[in-house]
Amino acid sequence: MQGLTTHNLGCIRGERTVFAGLDLALNPGRAMLLSGPNGSGKSTLLRALAGLLLPAAGRIEWEGFDIATDRDCHRARVAYIGHADPLKPALTAAENLSFWARIYGFDPDIEPALFQFSIEALADVPVRYLSAGQRRRVTLARLAIGQNSKAGPALWLLDEPATGLDPGAVSMLANTILAHLSNEGVAIVSTHGGRLGELLDMHADRLDMGGLSA
Repeated sequence: MQGLTTHNLGCIRGERTVFAGLDLALNPGRAMLLSGPNGSGKSTLLRALAGLLLPAAGRIEWEGFDIATDRDCHRARVAYIGHADPLKPALTAAENLSFWARIYGFDPDIEPALFQFSIEALADVPVRYLSAGQRRRVTLARLAIGQNSKAGPALWLLDEPATGLDPGAVSMLANTILAHLSNEGVAIVSTHGGRLGELLDMHADRLDMGGLSA
């Protein structure tokens, strides 16, 4: 099984080159931690890898295929979580996770995901009543849906996923990512440092985007 590679990748925002000439190679079972100041291109890179943004130069290959040949297909095989929580406020936490289970084509049994992020007590609460940290847990719990079956997206792209989480939830997130890596998954995670990076360090490469920005 091949992992993720980029070849001479470059992205432009407005008239500014965010980064250029980026060559990455990440094998199954490994993570990459992206660091760097705001504006250094962490989010831009993640969106490009997810097929949500067209690079200005270079190419991206996932499992040996150039994602530019079918971006819609690639997006369907990726778990991308950005800064915003993509939740439907009128639905409960359980209903939101069941929605994602159906998108992924899984059995709608989302109870293990609820327990993995300790939100089982919030299962029947509409998301609009949850705190920011609780909403973040619900968003991240979708990563655990179908994880044991190895049928979920193998490529995880997480943009500062620990924002708003307490230390216990950060440990839950790290354990979820480590389980994904043990199943030969790949994870690219942007972070400003802190506990999450420490917990993933033994299984992760590091890339400082600050050294690439123009």
